[in-house]
Amino acid sequence: MARSKVAISLDANTLNRLDRLVKAHVFPNRSQAIQEAVAEKISRLDRSRLARECAKLDPAYEKALAEEGISTELAEWPEY
Repeated sequence: MARSKVAISLDANTLNRLDRLVKAHVFPNRSQAIQEAVAEKISRLDRSRLARECAKLDPAYEKALAEEGISTELAEWPEY
């Protein structure tokens, strides 16, 4: 995957903590640490968005809809 360079600003405390992680070989370098942090944050945001959308669903309606589809399909299945 192609990579792009970006410039970021971090407060001194965050940068010191990041450097300690690199020094402890938790990450090979600052770039990798920041890339993983951003990817994880984006993933968390996606999951929380999905959870919010799922919370909007009406369980009774969804169940009825699923059962309607199943009952139609069951009529088409051969008996064993």
